[in-house]
Amino acid sequence: MKFLDTSLPGVKIIEPVVYGDPRGFFMETFQALRFAEAGLPTEFVQDNHSGSQRGILRGLHYQIRQTQGKLVRVVRGEIFDVAVDLRRSSASFGKWEGVILSAKNHRQLWIPPGFAHGFYVLSDWAEVVYKTTDYYAPQWERTLLWNDPQVGIGWPLIGGAAPRISEKDEQGKTLKDAQVFP
Repeated sequence: MKFLDTSLPGVKIIEPVVYGDPRGFFMETFQALRFAEAGLPTEFVQDNHSGSQRGILRGLHYQIRQTQGKLVRVVRGEIFDVAVDLRRSSASFGKWEGVILSAKNHRQLWIPPGFAHGFYVLSDWAEVVYKTTDYYAPQWERTLLWNDPQVGIGWPLIGGAAPRISEKDEQGKTLKDAQVFP
């Protein structure tokens, strides 16, 4: 496995070694010893799996308490995955990183606690799986507005059309109004 740094401290791209032959492929997506050596968590408490159509945007979500680190990968299709630093004390506060994750490139993204997370579906259908370091706690969940001009995420919107988002995500807060981390 390769652990690649991004522009945001703590956010990492993980590239597994993929062994392929005419029958298909094999890869390790998690190995505790390698993750520990890279300074990443080795204990996860929940696995999540979502399926979404092209043009769907989910996020930007975070939990202000019971904070979650997320290890994200795509098992079908392709997404543009985004992390936004919400740690006020960080030099990269309010900055974002976007990465293409797909079933084809096998990349994963590690998003530590203190970041908002969201993704936009580029393929006709995508299935995203992610491990979390703490349990989902709806009472602590917050949403950062996906198109906050202060954050300025460069979403690769298909045909420039507005994404389809949930009612909850429409109610997201701008960075200046969001509850953030110290």
